[in-house]
Amino acid sequence: MVTMPAPADEPPVPPAAPVGGVLPSAGLLDRWTALLTRCQAGAETPDPVPYGKKLLERWGEPQRHYHTAAHLKAVLDRVDDLADHADDPDAVRLAAWFHDAVYRPERSENEERSARLAQVALAEAGVADERVAEVARLVRLTAGHDPRAGDRNGEVLCDADLAVLAGTPAEYAAYAAAVREEYGFVPDDAFREGRAAVLRQLLGLPRLFRTETGYARWEAAARHNAGTELELLGG
Repeated sequence: MVTMPAPADEPPVPPAAPVGGVLPSAGLLDRWTALLTRCQAGAETPDPVPYGKKLLERWGEPQRHYHTAAHLKAVLDRVDDLADHADDPDAVRLAAWFHDAVYRPERSENEERSARLAQVALAEAGVADERVAEVARLVRLTAGHDPRAGDRNGEVLCDADLAVLAGTPAEYAAYAAAVREEYGFVPDDAFREGRAAVLRQLLGLPRLFRTETGYARWEAAARHNAGTELELLGG
């Protein structure tokens, strides 16, 4: 049995339809299967594939416009770029898979719900308790993107998740527009106020990127992009 339920009081959401007959998550299932197979402990462990399919259904939910399988792939790719910095790169990769597995833009506890989902699903899938706990901790860390000094796993995951801020102006504009679309139910004034608060919190961090590679590659561009958006929102 694959335990990948909707958290309590969260109604199920149908998966997104394929685009041109091809799911946007194409190729990700193989990456998941290889990852979970490496992380499973014990001689008899469940088939990774059903777990991956359930996760990809979540990443394909229709309320998502930025937090999609494309975002998942981008985070996984950046984790691979930064893997040498992590103490447990596969724990970070598992956390990437789960960090937005529960995503309802009208709710504020998505990271906590995603962490709980990871705890249940990974324990059932045969991942060792210590690694399950680390994955859940990392997922919760993405609520504020502020890992403590020396938290090498947390630094990699947070850097990978924030790398979108360092895109080209066109890429950043597309990202910001997709976030606005996810919050389409929020009036413009309220959205501007909330989004500005998020940007101020990020820009108030001593460093957006904690790994040396991430800082060198992305810090300047990310601060420029986020600062520009904040100005456009009225500060």
